[in-house]
Amino acid sequence: MRNIRGITGVRRGLVLSVAGLTAIPAFVLGTGTAAQAASCTTSTGPNQKQVEKYLHLKVDGKQSAADCTKIRSFQSTYGVTPTIGYAGPVTWRTMQTLTAQKAAGKNPNKAGKCPTNKGRIACVDLTRQISWIQDGKKLRFGPVPVRTGRDGYETRTGAKKIYWRHKNHVSSIYHVSMPYSQFFDGGQAFHAVGVKMWNPPGSHGCVNMRTADAKSYWNVLKNGDDVYVYGRKPGT
Repeated sequence: MRNIRGITGVRRGLVLSVAGLTAIPAFVLGTGTAAQAASCTTSTGPNQKQVEKYLHLKVDGKQSAADCTKIRSFQSTYGVTPTIGYAGPVTWRTMQTLTAQKAAGKNPNKAGKCPTNKGRIACVDLTRQISWIQDGKKLRFGPVPVRTGRDGYETRTGAKKIYWRHKNHVSSIYHVSMPYSQFFDGGQAFHAVGVKMWNPPGSHGCVNMRTADAKSYWNVLKNGDDVYVYGRKPGT
């Protein structure tokens, strides 16, 4: 079995203080993850005003019980951890990514950054965290949200080709299932995962996908098909 590195993982964070949940865990400020906290934080986050505006709350830059409830709901919906209602950089980056993904609409290659002279090609925009399949200038599938490499394990950019496919692959390094794997650069592949696409901090280099999207990619793409990866993931 091959040594495959591109699978999701978890980086543990450190807690600065837990008294009344008013102090902020260190992983909230960076890109780590941890178990969901049981209660709201009363702390005002560095992105409080931006988050309040995004959620159509009163924009006063001060954490309130109503703010926390709405922020926690957003975090729960999009898999942002820890779910304690803190308006930190991870939550704000997720909101910015969602806005960019929505703006992509049905013309994700409007800027012409993914080649249109290759025939069928899978495009991956790390900046917007989206992927799609096009044939020339015609959109074949997508765009769909993806979850790419975290800081230190970035998904490598450039022109590539799918060279190996394994529908029921299991990572020989992490011993985790990687359904509908399609490898295009060393251990980096398209594959399905069981977490939400916005769950921080990201993969170990693979392009994570929702199961239905990974299955569609499996049905459309073949060995030898082109893949083009560009941009830079927020937070890396």
